Amino acid sequence: MAQEKNNVAENGAVELDRRGLLFVLSSPSGAGKSTLARKLLYSDPQISLSVSATTRPPRPGEVDGVDYHFVDTDTFKQMAKNGEFLEWAHVFGHRYGTPKAPVEEMLEQGKDVLFDIDWQGTQQLYQEAGNDVVRVFILPPSIAELEARLRGRGTDSDEVINERMSRAKAEIGHWDGYDYVLINDDIEACFTKIQHILAAERLSRSRQKGLIGFARKLVNG
Repeated sequence: MAQEKNNVAENGAVELDRRGLLFVLSSPSGAGKSTLARKLLYSDPQISLSVSATTRPPRPGEVDGVDYHFVDTDTFKQMAKNGEFLEWAHVFGHRYGTPKAPVEEMLEQGKDVLFDIDWQGTQQLYQEAGNDVVRVFILPPSIAELEARLRGRGTDSDEVINERMSRAKAEIGHWDGYDYVLINDDIEACFTKIQHILAAERLSRSRQKGLIGFARKLVNG
């Protein structure tokens, strides 16, 4: 077993080694999940976005290993068969999955990983790594507001919006499969709550790898 080490910050505060966590944000389209995820990544250097493997071809400007791990269908199927994914799914005709090995390495290094996935992906992730997973579901303040946000984008046809609204209602029905549920009626207030959740979960006793050794030193003088 690797020896636990504790660090002392410049201000004299003791910083205990900890295990990272898998931070999931889910919501129906238009509830603000992507905006909140971007704000979190921009403001918090301790968390990074999970890089998925996918069978879809790269789009202009996308970099392999940065935006996605681009693989062919046969390779993806073999990876799934070998149990190399924490979760995977078919989305719009292509396969997407989260490789297990790099995520586990980040957790051991005390780094947190952000997941922007739906309720089905969240269920798979929780089944594979339940103790490391923190699940947050974002609700809109109302169905009317959700539809107004989707129409306000000005990018989708009425048919697409109706499809998204139908899917949104189905997704909202899975809110009770999450640890935290937030109503995004104000983006800044909702973001502050997400920061508080993340800060508290990082302090969970089960994630403090250096706590046992530190406590023993105190007891033994």
